[in-house]
Amino acid sequence: QVQLVESGGGLVQPGGSLRLSCAASGIFMSIYVMGWYRQAPGKQRELVATITQGGSTNYADSVKGRFTISRDNAKNTVYLQMNSLKPEDTAVYYCKAALRFENYWGQGTQVTVSS
Repeated sequence: QVQLVESGGGLVQPGGSLRLSCAASGIFMSIYVMGWYRQAPGKQRELVATITQGGSTNYADSVKGRFTISRDNAKNTVYLQMNSLKPEDTAVYYCKAALRFENYWGQGTQVTVSS
C-alpha cells in the first residue's frame, strides 16, 4: 500500500520559515518525480515545486528564490524548505509522487502565515 505522509506545517509569522517533509512508503521513491502542490481556500490546487529523479527542480514563479525542494532517496523523503513566507502562502500543502500514469497524493499539511 502506497502512503505519502506530510509533516511540518503550522502557524508562522510573515517573513518566517518552515520545512515540510513528505515520507513515502510502499514505493521506491527514487524512480518517481516528486512534487509539492498547495490549495488555498476557494482556489484550485496549484504546483509549488517539483524535483525529478535526477534532481532537476522546477518552481512556480510565486515561490522562486524563497522555496527549495530537495529529496533524500535513502530516506524515501522529499522536503520543501520555505523561507520569507507571506500571507498568500497560506494553504494546505500536498506531496505528490508521479511516474508515467501512476500518481499518488498525501493527505496534506496546513501552512498558515499570519501575524
